[in-house]
Amino acid sequence: MSRFSEPQDPIFARLNASIGYDWRLAPYDIAQSRAHASMLAAQQIISVSDRDQLIAGLNQVEAELDSGSFVFEPSDEDIHMAIERRLTAVAGPVGGKLHTARSRNDQVATDVAMFVRAHAGQAAAQLHQLMAVVVELAEGHIDWPMPGYTHLQRAQPVYLGHHLLAYFWMFSRDLGRFGSVVAATDHLPLGAGALAGVNFDTDRRAVAAELGFPSIAENSIDAVSNRDFVLDYLAAAATCATHLSRLGAEIVLWSSEEFGFCEVADGFASGSSIMPQKKNPDAAELLRAKAPRIAGHLVALHGVMHGLPLTYNKDMQEDKEHLFDTVDTLELCLAAAKGMLAGIEFRSARLAAAAQDELLAATDIADLLVRRGVPFREAHGVVAGLVALAVGQGRTLSQLTPEEIAAQSTHLDAEYYEVLSQGRWLESKASEGGTALARVREQLEHARALLAASV
Repeated sequence: MSRFSEPQDPIFARLNASIGYDWRLAPYDIAQSRAHASMLAAQQIISVSDRDQLIAGLNQVEAELDSGSFVFEPSDEDIHMAIERRLTAVAGPVGGKLHTARSRNDQVATDVAMFVRAHAGQAAAQLHQLMAVVVELAEGHIDWPMPGYTHLQRAQPVYLGHHLLAYFWMFSRDLGRFGSVVAATDHLPLGAGALAGVNFDTDRRAVAAELGFPSIAENSIDAVSNRDFVLDYLAAAATCATHLSRLGAEIVLWSSEEFGFCEVADGFASGSSIMPQKKNPDAAELLRAKAPRIAGHLVALHGVMHGLPLTYNKDMQEDKEHLFDTVDTLELCLAAAKGMLAGIEFRSARLAAAAQDELLAATDIADLLVRRGVPFREAHGVVAGLVALAVGQGRTLSQLTPEEIAAQSTHLDAEYYEVLSQGRWLESKASEGGTALARVREQLEHARALLAASV
């Protein structure tokens, strides 16, 4: 029997169906159905025999799904109904008892929470692996001088190891964000029913314990309408993808002939269809390009959710495609970043040559004046004058004569030339978190300790 006297229009059926993508929830739907059947029997809502038949049937359905022999039918609206249909065919009429004391609303919310929890954990594991690669790279290039940049202009010298560790700390924050996503899935929605609870004496906490949820959702209305954990995953993924895009952007620049700082391995590069000399860092470029795709999914789901009245609305079906594509994209990007960095080759000569630009020491000269009592703004102006003089005459700062530097400030003497010694530029940045070698070694110790603690 049905309330409707006419069948669904085929166009609406296509619009309404989610089976084309929500099949990915099948493992979680099977797991929660087992737990639900066990609870129903424990609460004497169904018999032990019913439970055993249901679980045996679910095991067979799971095996068919795993082997690829499960046959989807045109009438399957979503994965939940497809599993229930097949379960009833396998187990008989008892299959219809599985939906006792639950609704698709709390069922779907539970499946999605389990999916998010699993893939937040996967992202965290991949980040941990990527961070380990960054640490190894940083340690292997700990004392390689290079220019640091602001506005893509040479600014101050740093060690390559220090620069690489900046990405470690970015990724460590991502690791924390995905940990928060896992925590956001702690509350079991199942048992909320359609929105108001159910008419049976269920044991939600037993189901939560079996499925690995630390607690239950306290409010049935919130339980079925909550998709915060999806938004949290998308937000964490968008920030992580942005970090990967910044890494990709630098590798694209650094691997150009204009920079020549590095070369990606052949396995993460592509050639040209007409220019045989080309070696394009396409993996890095794609890391750069994937970030806005993921950020777009976050914005789109905020758009879906922002004006919805409580409780469940069909609009919420749109959470899955945004979530699934983000999961696939991010996990692929994390794997690509790890592989690309593991095989990258840095060019010490090109990095060192760029780091020898004496203009990188301009701030150090200003600081020399400050140590001699000159206010920083005045010192800044003095050094700007020296830079203008040198650049205007095509000379380096160390090629200016003692008379020329004294003309800019009587506080400058022979120590001016000592400051321009390249090693001093780098080792003078001894503040905590700075690029002096001792500080970079401290960073590495902290990074390794963080990795060990987050295993």
